[in-house]
Amino acid sequence: SASETGNMFRSLREMWLTLYFSLYISFNCISADSVLRSGTCLLQGRFKLNGMYKDGDFILGGLFHVHFFTVFPDLSFRMEPERPYCEKFNMEGFQHAQTMAFAIDEINKNPNLLPNITLGYHLYDNCVMLGMAFRAAMSLSSGTEESFPNLNCTGPPPVIGIVGDASSTPSIAISSVMGLFRVPIVSHYATCSCLSDRKKYPSFFRTIPSDAFQVRAMVQILRHFEWTWVGLLYSDDDYGIYAAQLFQQEMQLFGHCVAFSEILPNDHNPRDIQRIIGLIQASTARVVVVFALSSYLLPLMDEVVLQNMTGRQWIASEAWATSLEYHTPRFLPFLGGTLGIAIRRGEIQGLHDFLLHLHPSNDPRNNMLKIFWENMFGCSFESGDRKSDGEHLKKVCTGKEDLSNTHTTYTDVSGLRASYNVYKAVYALAHALHDLMQCEEGRGPFSGNKCADIINLKPWQLVHYLQKVNFTTGFGDNVSFDKNGDALAIYDVLNWQPSSDGSIAVHRVGVVNEGVATGMVLTLDKDAIYWNFETKKPPRSVCSESCLPGTRRATRKGLPVCCFDCLPCGDGDISNTTDAIECTVCPEDFWSNPDKDQCVPKEVEFLSYEEPLGISLTSASLLGACFCALVMVIFAFHRNTPIVRANNSELSVLLLLSLKLCFLCVLLFIGRPVLWTCQLRHAVFGISFVLCVSSILVKTMVVIAVFKSSRPEGKGAMKWFGAIQQRFTVLVLTALQVVICAVWLSTASPTPHKNNQDTRSKIVYECAIGSVAGFSLLLGYIGLLAAISFLLAFLARNLPDNFNEAKFITFSMLIFCAVWIAFVPAYVSSPGKYAVAVEIFAILASSFGLLVAIFAPKCYIILLHPERNTKNAIMGRETQKK
Repeated sequence: SASETGNMFRSLREMWLTLYFSLYISFNCISADSVLRSGTCLLQGRFKLNGMYKDGDFILGGLFHVHFFTVFPDLSFRMEPERPYCEKFNMEGFQHAQTMAFAIDEINKNPNLLPNITLGYHLYDNCVMLGMAFRAAMSLSSGTEESFPNLNCTGPPPVIGIVGDASSTPSIAISSVMGLFRVPIVSHYATCSCLSDRKKYPSFFRTIPSDAFQVRAMVQILRHFEWTWVGLLYSDDDYGIYAAQLFQQEMQLFGHCVAFSEILPNDHNPRDIQRIIGLIQASTARVVVVFALSSYLLPLMDEVVLQNMTGRQWIASEAWATSLEYHTPRFLPFLGGTLGIAIRRGEIQGLHDFLLHLHPSNDPRNNMLKIFWENMFGCSFESGDRKSDGEHLKKVCTGKEDLSNTHTTYTDVSGLRASYNVYKAVYALAHALHDLMQCEEGRGPFSGNKCADIINLKPWQLVHYLQKVNFTTGFGDNVSFDKNGDALAIYDVLNWQPSSDGSIAVHRVGVVNEGVATGMVLTLDKDAIYWNFETKKPPRSVCSESCLPGTRRATRKGLPVCCFDCLPCGDGDISNTTDAIECTVCPEDFWSNPDKDQCVPKEVEFLSYEEPLGISLTSASLLGACFCALVMVIFAFHRNTPIVRANNSELSVLLLLSLKLCFLCVLLFIGRPVLWTCQLRHAVFGISFVLCVSSILVKTMVVIAVFKSSRPEGKGAMKWFGAIQQRFTVLVLTALQVVICAVWLSTASPTPHKNNQDTRSKIVYECAIGSVAGFSLLLGYIGLLAAISFLLAFLARNLPDNFNEAKFITFSMLIFCAVWIAFVPAYVSSPGKYAVAVEIFAILASSFGLLVAIFAPKCYIILLHPERNTKNAIMGRETQKK
C-alpha cells in the first residue's frame, strides 16, 4: 500500500542517515588524530557536489533544486562506494540560484547596505534528495579549505547563513543539526508548519508562509464558495502529511467535512492510482483539494485524462499551483478552472539582464554553470567524440552562445514567486548583518551591553538581528518575521484559464492576506474566474443542502456532521438562521409564525363584540331583554283582564324583571375581561337567577295555596301566602345568594387571567373564578331552588286547568334543569372563548325557556284570543270539566 511504501522509504532514509553519521564521526576521529600529530585540521575528503562560488568578506550559503533526481551507486561494502550524481536539469531551480547571486551582487553595489563589506556565496545543488541536501549543508558548515591551522576558531564562520532548502523534509533535517550551532537558515519554499516550532528549530526562518497560513487561506476559499464537502489528496512526505492534518483540523473548526482523504503513492503504483480515481468518481464531493508536489500528482492526472474524468473542481496548493507540466492542451478539459494558492508574485528590476549575461567559468568549483550551459544549448565542453546524445554526437560548447535567443523557465521572469522569496531571503540576511554592524559599543543587545565582534562573528548573534529585521523591498513588500520565524502571510489566488493556443494560462484572480488586526482576508474578482462547467458557475459541493430558516439540522447516524436532514421546528419554536443546530423557544407571550422563522405576538383570544359569535350572542341577549319588556308592557296594558289578575301580576312583573336581568347579565361576559367585569359577571348572574327561580318557586307555592283555598278544608291557606309573605320569601331567598356572592368576592375575588396553558398558540383572556368553592356554592344554590320549584310544580301538574299554571312552571323548570345539567360537561370541554360562549348560551337558553314556557301561553290568549280572556270563559271551562 501507499503507507507501507512510505514507511519503507523512511526506513531507508533513516538507515542512510545513520550510515552517514557513522562515517562523519569516523572522519572526526581521524581529524582529531591529525590535529594531535600536526596541530592542523585537515579536510579528510570532499563530497561530489554541483555548485557555484564567489569569494567575499562574509559568505552566504545556498541550497537549490538544480537537478530533479539523484542516482545512488550500489553498495557492495567491498570497496569505497562511488559518489552519487544528479540527473535531469531544472531550469527553474537554476534561476533561483542565480537570483541569489544577483541579489548578492546588487547588495555589494549598494553603498547604503553593508558599506565596505563584500558578500560572497557558496551555492550547492541538492538534487531534490535529503542525502544530497545534507551533504551540501555539511560542506557549507565545514568550509572548503584543505586545512585549518587556526585552532582557536577565531574569524568568521565558513558561512554566516544559509538560504534554503526549498523542501520541508531536508529543511527539517538540516535545521535539526544546524540549530544546535544556531546557524541561521532562511528557506524560500519550505512550508511545513512543524518548522515553526522554535524549540526544535531555533534558527530557522522563511520568506514563504507556513502551511498553517496556506491551509487557512484555502479554507477561506472553500468557505467563500460554500463548499462544505470536499475530497483531500496529499503526498506521503512531511509537506503533505502536516498540511493534510492542519487542513482537516481547520475544516472541523468551521463545521466543514472531508468526504475522503487519500495519500498519493510514492511509487506511482497504477493499482493505487486507479483506486483513488474510483474513489473520486464515486464520491458526491465535487471539489478536490491537493497538497502535493507535481512529481507526486502527475501520474494521477495522467489517469484522470485516460478515464476522461471531468466535473471536478480542483484546488491546488502552492506546491503545484504554478507548475508548468499541466499547462498543456491535453489537461485543459480536466484541469481548466482550477483554483490555486500561490506565494506572492514579485518583480526584481535588473534580474532579466543579469540572467542573460551569464557565462560559464573555468573554475572547477563553478561546475554548475557548465552543466547549465550544456543543458541550455545541448552542447558539451568535452570533445565531441566523448559526449553523445543517443546516436548523435553533441557539439562542443564555445561559451559564446547567446542566451537572449533562448526561451525557457530560466529566462522567464514574468511570474517570479520562489525567486522573489530567494531575493527577500538574501536581503533579510544582509539587513541583519547590516544592523549587527551598526551596533554602538556599550549599547549592544548581548551580555554586558556588548556588541558582536565582526572579526569573530558567531552565527547565533546574527540570529538575534535576523529575528528583528524589518525592511521593504523595491517591489513594495514588507519583510519581517514573527516570533516563530514565519513571514507575513500573503498569497495570490490563481485560476487556470484557456489560452488562445488551447493550453492553460494562469491568471491572478484574488489575494489572501492575513494581518494581526484583520485576520485572514480574502479578496476575489469573481467575474474574472473561469469555471470549467456547463453552467459557467461555481459547482455545489455539499453533502446535504442547507437547512432553511424554520428548520433545524439533524445529523445522520454514522455520517459526518455535514450530512444531515432538515427537520421543521415544532410549534412555538423557531430558527431564523440557515443551518440552525437547534430551534429556539419563543418567549412566553410570543408564538412561531407559519414559516417557523420568527416569533410573533400570540393571538389574543376573548369573546369580542366585533366577531360574529359575540354579535350573535349580544343580539340574542338584547332580544330577550326586549321580549321581557314587551311582555311587561302587554301585562301592564291588560292588567285588569282576568288572565293577568289570575296569574299574580306582582310576581309576574318581578319574574319578568329578573329574566330581563338574566338576559342583560350576558353583556358582562362579552368583551375583554377586566377586574370589574370579572367580579360582576358571576355575581349578577347568580343573583338574577336566584331572583328569577325564587319568584317561580313562590309563584308555584301560590298556585298550590290558591287551589287549596278553593276547597272547604283549605279556606285559611291563603292567609299564609299573602302579598307580604310572597315579597318576604323572595327577598330572603335572594338575600342568601347576595351573602354568598359578598363572601366570595371579599375572600377570593375573580380576576382577569392570561391563559397560556390550554392553548399554547394563543393568549386566552378569561376570568379566573378565584374560589372554586364560592362558584360551586353559587351554582348549587340556584340548582337547589330550581329543583324544589320543579318538584312542587311537578306535584301540582294535575290541578284543574283554570288554576293550573303549575304545568307551565314544570315545563319551564324541566328546560332550565336540562340546560344547566348539559352545561357542565360542555363548559369543561370547551377551549378558550368557547367556554364563555357555552356559559352565555346556557344563560340565554334557560332564560328563553322560562320566558316562553311561562308567558307565551298567556300572551297568546291576550293577543290572539281575547274572547277567552274573560272570567266567564275561565269559569265555563271549569264547569264543563266538572
